[in-house]
Amino acid sequence: MTKYVFVTGGVVSGLGKGITASSLALLLKSRGYKVFMQKFDPYINVDPGTMNPIQHGEVFVTYDGCETDLDLGHYERFIDEELNYTSNITSGKIYSSVIEKERRGDYLGATVQMVPHVTNEIKNKVYEAGNVTGADIVITEIGGTVGDIESQSMIEALRQIQYEKGSDNTFFVHCTLVPYIYGSNELKTKPTQNSVRDLRNMGIRPDALVCRAPFDTGINIKKKLSMFCSVPVENVIDSIDVKNIYEIPINYYNQGFDEIVLKQFGLPIKKANLDYWKKLIKTVDSLKDEIEIALVGKYVELHDAYISVAEALKHAGYKYNYKVNINWVDSESLEKDDVNLKEVFKNSRGILVPGGFGTRGTNGKMKAITYARTNKIPYLGICLGMQLAVIEFARNVLKLEDATSTEFDSMCKNPVIDLMADQKSVSNMGGTLRLGNYECTLVSDTLASKIYGTNKILERHRHRYEFNNKYREELESKGLVISGINDANNLVEIVELKNHPFFIASQFHPEFKSRPTRPHPLFDAFVGASISNSHEKK
Repeated sequence: MTKYVFVTGGVVSGLGKGITASSLALLLKSRGYKVFMQKFDPYINVDPGTMNPIQHGEVFVTYDGCETDLDLGHYERFIDEELNYTSNITSGKIYSSVIEKERRGDYLGATVQMVPHVTNEIKNKVYEAGNVTGADIVITEIGGTVGDIESQSMIEALRQIQYEKGSDNTFFVHCTLVPYIYGSNELKTKPTQNSVRDLRNMGIRPDALVCRAPFDTGINIKKKLSMFCSVPVENVIDSIDVKNIYEIPINYYNQGFDEIVLKQFGLPIKKANLDYWKKLIKTVDSLKDEIEIALVGKYVELHDAYISVAEALKHAGYKYNYKVNINWVDSESLEKDDVNLKEVFKNSRGILVPGGFGTRGTNGKMKAITYARTNKIPYLGICLGMQLAVIEFARNVLKLEDATSTEFDSMCKNPVIDLMADQKSVSNMGGTLRLGNYECTLVSDTLASKIYGTNKILERHRHRYEFNNKYREELESKGLVISGINDANNLVEIVELKNHPFFIASQFHPEFKSRPTRPHPLFDAFVGASISNSHEKK
């Protein structure tokens, strides 16, 4: 029987509920249990796919093509498990499903209400995750903070699950803030007490408190929280500030957090295997050298808009014992006539152009691509970064001056990137996004095949426009190498350049599959090439 852990937050947002949930999942997995994770977001959007990255951060894509919250990226990177469509549920999805059922007559004319119809739908999503995955334990994070009007139906649904499944099959973790008041030099428990009171007023008593604080709270604070919050003192867990995020699971392990959960579930406490994680911590703590990589994007004011890319760069750096510092370059700033690209990239040993939508900032990105191509600087393009690399090559090497994409100009004369580049290959896609896993065949004796060491790969996509095969022969004749193809749809997936130290770009998003203990091959090779470039510059 699947067990359920629910992670809620109180006092303020941004306490690290996602990292807490991921850390607990990692510990339970290290003891041999099959773990699956969910994120419930209270907003009314059906999914984050249409949300502005500057407001919400990146859109993470699961292997089965679901556009989800960026927290799912943290989940996958920590527990090294691929999540799916049951992993990210929004209020918008819940309400859409309920209204759809009402319109079909599924409720047989009943008055549709928050209880039981909406709460039943929420419960079904929780149970579905367990049924579909066969997980021993499902960990569900509830976005926002207790008391938010948007999440009240979710909290009520969790209360019902606790009643239906019993305390031996459910466990509630409440993440809260214990602030330090510098004037009186005290840690204050009142915000936590108030937050737990709000939760209990909604019918839920937390089984454990995870207290975010600048340092260990100490036994007296724990006893006080235990008494006023009706939580066993040993179930009050410190979540102290750390320099290395990978230390958090070990901090929880040292406090027996996972053992507390397993004891309540009546499950055996198997021996944990955390050697690989401790090795990761040691690696990150002992990084000696540094390298700068330029990330040229239009949402750089919010680094979370490119969180998976930033993490993937770090992962590759760990392999080489390098700390990767990112030069966040606003692509629009490069479009100014007086911009000095040599100055912008003077310390950057590699240039990366990530995905994006729309025309804003694309000319700046292409200037960065031209700079990387002509100055022999390692380049990695992702999604739009590949499309713009093709356009830049077509304009400046093939001399097709008006080459562009129909995304930017629907009436363009030379659409080297097109919405319907090949009617046969994309007839089933129409104007929708290509999402999730697609197979790619690598051409032998190319940089791509050397990097992957195989001829078949499976990568995740999130884009609408495709390489236009009508221009393929012309582009190849001038030196553009097509090194990866989706055979089923005859779609170009990877391009690269000869006579360049490292220039490769993919239609897919390799960052979604990178792990701290196993960097993605493209990022691995890119950072390695950038380090080599750094040595040559010295």
